[in-house]
Amino acid sequence: MLDHVLLRTFVAVIDEGGFGRAASRLNLTQSAISGHLRRLEAQLGVELMQRTTRSMTLTADGKKLLVYARAILALGRDALVEVGRHKASGRIRLGIAEDFAQSTLLNRLSSFLLLHPLLDIAVTVGIPGTLLGQLQDGALDIVLGSHCESARSGRLMWQEPLVWACGPHIQLPLTGSKAVPLAFFPEPCPYRQVALAELARVGMASKIAMVCSSFESMRCAVRSGFAIAPMTQSQMTADLVIADDALGLPPLPTVRFSLFTADSVQSPLLETLVEWISDIKPVSGSRVDADIIANEKRGC
Repeated sequence: MLDHVLLRTFVAVIDEGGFGRAASRLNLTQSAISGHLRRLEAQLGVELMQRTTRSMTLTADGKKLLVYARAILALGRDALVEVGRHKASGRIRLGIAEDFAQSTLLNRLSSFLLLHPLLDIAVTVGIPGTLLGQLQDGALDIVLGSHCESARSGRLMWQEPLVWACGPHIQLPLTGSKAVPLAFFPEPCPYRQVALAELARVGMASKIAMVCSSFESMRCAVRSGFAIAPMTQSQMTADLVIADDALGLPPLPTVRFSLFTADSVQSPLLETLVEWISDIKPVSGSRVDADIIANEKRGC
């Protein structure tokens, strides 16, 4: 029979993207992590990973085992939670970026609470950088957010291009001495630093024309031509335009949407919630076009 401890280590290495981060998450040494994986490979008689000093790649057998390992561990957590459902109480503090503040996630949370009526989930919507700081300080248990780069490791849920969003009637090209007007969220906005750095790299002057408190206010700023803004492709709506090379704007990096948990938390109930919501994806901007048009008719 496969050892659940070894399977848990194997999954943690994959989710965290390396031995060091997995060791931190599981409160083990890197040598212990390596030992667990060697024992697991010995039990199975196959090589699970191809490792170099710079990379780690799952073998075909490793990919197969990962599917089974996740299922085995999930069943174990479900059994612990289900058998002790009447004891499942307490409060889980969840921080989400606005990308995730949608009915899909909230419906999933409502279903989880129906299974655990004594449990309380408190949700905070905010900027990913702020939420990760609260996670580090112990004020949150889970964070769902986007980032171009982060010192913290997290479970990758989704990744997509970051693009320059502009209005349909913006003047071409955005060159010369006039500063490019930009719209951002307040600091620590996950895209502000990278957007400003890329503009500076190609010698384009810029100014922050609007600091927005919501996606809707940012979309209004862009739609009207008052400013342009870095947005993920899924945030684009039919009335916005992705800037092409004619505008002279530099390319932007890929955005990663990740799930982060506090390193010290290893509650079976919390891990079950993580699995419950880990396949959530940001809502596509095309799905909210009707809401945008309705807002515009109200004078936005």
